[in-house]
Amino acid sequence: MSESLPIVKCLVWDLDNTLWRGTLLEDGHVEVDDAIRKVVTELDARGVLQAVSSRNDHDEAWGRIEELGLAEYFVLPHIGWGPKSDSVRRIAERLNFSLKTIAFIDDLPTERAEVEYHLPDVRTYSAEDAGALLGLPEFSPPVVTVDARRRREMYRAGFERELERENHEGADEDFLRSLDLVMRIGKARDEEITRVEELTLRTSQMNATGVHYSDAALRSLLSDEQHEVLVVSLTDRFGPHGAVGVMLIEKTEQAWRIKLLATSCRVVSFGAGAVLLRWLTDAAARAGVHLVADFRRTERNRMMEVAYRFAGFTTAECACLSSFSLPEGTECLHLEAVRQAPPVTMRVFAPEPLVGGAESEWL
Repeated sequence: MSESLPIVKCLVWDLDNTLWRGTLLEDGHVEVDDAIRKVVTELDARGVLQAVSSRNDHDEAWGRIEELGLAEYFVLPHIGWGPKSDSVRRIAERLNFSLKTIAFIDDLPTERAEVEYHLPDVRTYSAEDAGALLGLPEFSPPVVTVDARRRREMYRAGFERELERENHEGADEDFLRSLDLVMRIGKARDEEITRVEELTLRTSQMNATGVHYSDAALRSLLSDEQHEVLVVSLTDRFGPHGAVGVMLIEKTEQAWRIKLLATSCRVVSFGAGAVLLRWLTDAAARAGVHLVADFRRTERNRMMEVAYRFAGFTTAECACLSSFSLPEGTECLHLEAVRQAPPVTMRVFAPEPLVGGAESEWL
């Protein structure tokens, strides 16, 4: 997929004569063709989110979607009488998606033109082409990861979580405790590597080096005794966040070098990055090694530099650094690890002390 035509992350459907045959307010009874139903279910399985923008009475239209057994496949339905470009924009903003990853399908050329005029980055499609969407490259991700298959579930849980956070009265730490957050850190499995590569590619603010490791490069390190590829997942009482972080560690007798640390921006507010660094520091202290971290400044990763500095990493010289050869333009940060207390806002499960033993809770 070229950079000018990224994979569609959300398709926004019109309803009348698009998702279903007929006009609800005029015909009273509308049906969805089997071919369109297949498009909806297959796009969902590929990890493409789907929303609704329709000029209709909300209660009647959404009730019909429920009767048709399709309500579970749609997030953020915008059913009313305002401009559809406003609905599409609000959907993109709520999902935090670039407009270049949003698509809109409608039977009326005037509605498509209105969206195209106000949102030129949004790709539009005629309803008569709906059955062909599954064959288009922009709707066909080359690999469908485990997280992609449950993307709708994760976003729905996220909306519920956000609503509860807005309504919570009291300290933010109390709210985080109420979520029953559980972080798991473990050696990346073969089926997780593609999602790990995606994190290195798409995460810019919380990526310590901005370096992209290819799928092949990561897989080659899985069997390398000097390297550990660790994947981080998060769940809470609302559901899974999926894989939210990745660490690539190079090990020597004197030090562990963090060649890559990236976490999803979705979990910044939970302090996931800080918890990872604290856990790794504690594990290094128990193993009797120093920590070394690669850092390369980019236009967007200032937050990662702050996280490293706050964790105690400095530019101090140490004999343990002689074992490592850093890429040009990469800064080397160093920490003499000491024991850390586990977080009070989440439970952490990880192998002991890094990946050498069975999983246990960090207590």
